[in-house]
Amino acid sequence: MPAFFDSYFWSFSNPELWVGVGLLLFVAILVRAGVPKMIAAQLDAKAATIQADLDEAARLRAEAEAMLADIRIQREDAERQASEMLKAAEADAARLAIEAKAKLEEQITRRAALAERKIASAEAQAAAEVKAAAAELSAQAAETILAARVAAGQPDPTVDSAIKGLAARLQ
Repeated sequence: MPAFFDSYFWSFSNPELWVGVGLLLFVAILVRAGVPKMIAAQLDAKAATIQADLDEAARLRAEAEAMLADIRIQREDAERQASEMLKAAEADAARLAIEAKAKLEEQITRRAALAERKIASAEAQAAAEVKAAAAELSAQAAETILAARVAAGQPDPTVDSAIKGLAARLQ
């Protein structure tokens, strides 16, 4: 049976009674001084702080998710732009290759034509030199023959006509 129902408990000489009375008085003083209200106010303030922190965290999370979505959009845009730039670069490279091939073929054609002209010029010059050398050799031979005939005293009419025709053919 609890000591609360025992008659000795209620005796003024019992120290446990005085401890209980002191405890009750202490609790009454605390209640009268408003300690429970202060504790409740502190708890409410702490709860409000925690709620504010939670709200701030939710706001920051929403902000971070929005930033993440923006970054993803920017990344996709950058990837799209890079893809377009790569395609444009490939097209430019193909176009430049075609242009370079056309220019090279044109240059080869021009150089071949120039070489053919140089060859033709060299052939013409060589032919002219050969003709000049042949004409000079013919003139020297004719001079030698004529000198020999003049020294012999016999003029040859065929040689005379050939000499006259030789001057016309050489020019």
